[in-house]
Amino acid sequence: MTDELSYVEDFAPGENVLPARAWLDDDTARVALSGDWSFRLSPSVADAPDDLKDPDTSGWDTIAVPGHWQLSGYGAPAYTNVVYPFPVEPPYVPTDNPTGDYVRSVSVPADFAGSRIVLRFEGVDSRFAVWVNGSFVGWSSGSRLPSEFDLTSLVTPGSEAQIAVRVHQWSAGSYVEDQDMWWLSGIFREVNLLALRPGAATDVFVHSSYADGVGTLRVDADVAGTVDVPELGLSVATGVEVTAAVEPWSAESPRLYDGVLRTDGGEVRLRIGFRTVAIVDGIFTVNGNRVLFNGVNRHEFHPERGRTLTEQDMLDDVLIMKRAGINAVRTSHYPPHPHFLSLCDEYGLYVIDECDLETHGFGYEPTPPDLPNPVMDPRFRDDLVTRMQRMVGRDKNHPSIVIWSLGNECGMGENLKAMYDAAKAIDPSRPVHYERDTEAEFVDVYSRMYTDPAGCAEIGADSSKYRNLPFILCEYGHAMGNGPGGLLDYREVFEKYPRCQGGFIWEFIDHGLRTTIDGREVYAYGGDFGETIHDGNFVCDGLLFPDRTPSPGMHEFTKVIEPLRIVADGKGGVTVTNHYEVLDTSHLTFRFVTEVEGNRTGSGSLTIAPIAPGETVSLDLPPFDTTQPETWLTVTAELTESTPWADAGHRIAWGQVRLDEPAEVVVAAGGSPAEVTAGIHGISFGAVSNAKLEVWRAPIDNDAQPGVVEAWREQGLHRVQHRIVSAGEHDGAYEVVTRTAPPQLQWGLRSTWRWTTVDGSVQLDLSVVPEGQFPEVLPRLGITFELPKVDRVEWFGTGPNEAYVDTRAAAAVGKYASTVADLQTPYVRPQENGQRIDTRWATLDGLRIDAVDTLFGLTVRDWTTADLENATHAADLKPRDTTYVTLDLAQTGVGTAACGPALPDRDKLHTAPTTLTIRFTQ
Repeated sequence: MTDELSYVEDFAPGENVLPARAWLDDDTARVALSGDWSFRLSPSVADAPDDLKDPDTSGWDTIAVPGHWQLSGYGAPAYTNVVYPFPVEPPYVPTDNPTGDYVRSVSVPADFAGSRIVLRFEGVDSRFAVWVNGSFVGWSSGSRLPSEFDLTSLVTPGSEAQIAVRVHQWSAGSYVEDQDMWWLSGIFREVNLLALRPGAATDVFVHSSYADGVGTLRVDADVAGTVDVPELGLSVATGVEVTAAVEPWSAESPRLYDGVLRTDGGEVRLRIGFRTVAIVDGIFTVNGNRVLFNGVNRHEFHPERGRTLTEQDMLDDVLIMKRAGINAVRTSHYPPHPHFLSLCDEYGLYVIDECDLETHGFGYEPTPPDLPNPVMDPRFRDDLVTRMQRMVGRDKNHPSIVIWSLGNECGMGENLKAMYDAAKAIDPSRPVHYERDTEAEFVDVYSRMYTDPAGCAEIGADSSKYRNLPFILCEYGHAMGNGPGGLLDYREVFEKYPRCQGGFIWEFIDHGLRTTIDGREVYAYGGDFGETIHDGNFVCDGLLFPDRTPSPGMHEFTKVIEPLRIVADGKGGVTVTNHYEVLDTSHLTFRFVTEVEGNRTGSGSLTIAPIAPGETVSLDLPPFDTTQPETWLTVTAELTESTPWADAGHRIAWGQVRLDEPAEVVVAAGGSPAEVTAGIHGISFGAVSNAKLEVWRAPIDNDAQPGVVEAWREQGLHRVQHRIVSAGEHDGAYEVVTRTAPPQLQWGLRSTWRWTTVDGSVQLDLSVVPEGQFPEVLPRLGITFELPKVDRVEWFGTGPNEAYVDTRAAAAVGKYASTVADLQTPYVRPQENGQRIDTRWATLDGLRIDAVDTLFGLTVRDWTTADLENATHAADLKPRDTTYVTLDLAQTGVGTAACGPALPDRDKLHTAPTTLTIRFTQ
């Protein structure tokens, strides 16, 4: 490697990069350099021609900037969660280091004369160098941080300038950017040529605090000027502190005041939010109010553009969050595009802004001792400290940012303490977070990831631990595939212990890249691009599918974190508790609907005086007829007027209460034996064929990752066989006794199927008794059977989305209808899905199924469980000519164990004798 290219393996943060400064909305003249650039990709640094001082691009391709070259037809994406896809020997990287050269010419406006001309890159992955008009300008690291270079002496206003940028996929910086995401390279954020006029402010720091109705404002700038805030009647010099009566900024009420900083050289537009972040007696507060973080971790992602997002993409994310009741974002694990932070200011989201740092591939300790984690390695210190300074310097003016974060999963080392000190030196007003400071040695907020609810409660109850700092879960509720389950358990802890202040679901969106494999359009995950080292579909662990469609997990989380709790009061009435931080309920309209067995019988609105934060009230309800079976009251709170993030009528919260007393179930006696065929493949009658006991489910991600499914396979649950022990009339029923058992092993389930005709229906009384050394836990227990192709299903039970024993908060009792196709949940990696728990009855193209004494879980699909298990992508699933129905007595819960605590015993399906009675009516 030549001396000029030795920067690729340099520990320094860059060369000739201008100091960090705030991202400003100002009147600086600029030329946007987005669009087509000439492009050439070389397989290594050594293969890249040494011609960027005077490149001839006539034979080059073109590529769009911003963008990633792997998503533009050059090379391929690769996904790893922890491990580095190259040997771990910092600062060295492989000789085979794809290197992309970007070249374009720009007309430098004549009116740039007299200004300082600066070239600004918002984000380049991973390390890059710049030449302008044949002269080497400098180089920079820190992929998701801005870099600026002074070109004043190299370009002539009124003339053309040629800009050449060399980008390397791997560099010494790659060792500190191991952030559980696709490895994607290139100029992926905007590039601009700026003219910084003499006398213009180029760095501004807005200090705006709040207490007791009064806002305090001071604006510091590198050039003196005057700050005007017309709405407050303020006009004050920079550096001077002033107070005024103001409305505070919070995530629920994101009040911003427009201001402008005027200097001799120009104007800077300011969006000022008055708010004070403080930790008081172990509680994190904003404006004196305890904050409960109902948050998500957000990577920047688009299924076609990777980390290159449009402003519309960013707005879509913010709107989805606000409509779901999410109030906080952790920018995992790097600073986002600055426009996203401006949207958080405007719409109201608390932000933990995280530095561009993760070294997960090293583990948390130096192994071997001569290979320390970069946070322990003094050679990396300048780069890491500079990264923190660049983030804080860029983002310091956003009121939405309430916590700085040093990075993620790097172990512990002195470099982190230096980063903490650097952040505090710039901005002492915000707390600093770092999860791997496990003993809270220097952080201001104590943090863990994936601690179970009991562990969270233990922390919340003991103020002597961890310096009595506020406690948050920076990651929890791992939303991979079917899940996350058990979120209600966390909510109870967060609300019981003030010190436990919520957390951030991992994560917001599945990172499936839209591509074509064997002629099928799929969302690709690790390994789909031929990677030899990858972490499979672990990159698909979000509340949203890659196209930003909410998953059932998002609906569940939305229900769990509702700001209002609408529940039965235990006396035949309903109470509403306001869990907002600062808002009362005056912006909401309350409505009710009554239904009997799923049929609407009444509706109306409720007049409720505004409920203050933290207050609980009992509702005045009109009289209802509670004598009808399955009478349900649903109370809904919705927006009275439109907001910037949702239309009037948008549902904020809901609760459902059963009004009638459930009647004691009386099972009809007698009847005559039904006409049933017991064949070698199962039991059949009428349109129902091949009915048999089902104990297996297509493993979900939370089964597969922690080894649960391996144990189930060892117990033979995936390959049970069925034997007809006896069949014939017995005690007035057609009775079939079966044994379901795996090969090799000496356990089984003996089932007695008693079929009778009752009131024109076929009734099944099923009893199941385990024998031998049976497994302690089953994936599921129910019956499965086949029907001729079914198009449409109606049911009375829970819906509209799938629900399991630990994901049922969002399931409302009602009458629903759906096509079979729409009953399926299209997880990126196919797995068990689609169950509607607690079904009372269902109809499938003329066949009606009724629960008699036990509700059942309903699953209907056009492929077998084996088809589902063997598929690697949703496009693999091809509808058959048969419809497959499963009626579950129960299923084991889904949990979050793919990356989180084990499923609690309460949610496991323990093997025990059980019964089920259902009726089939043709």
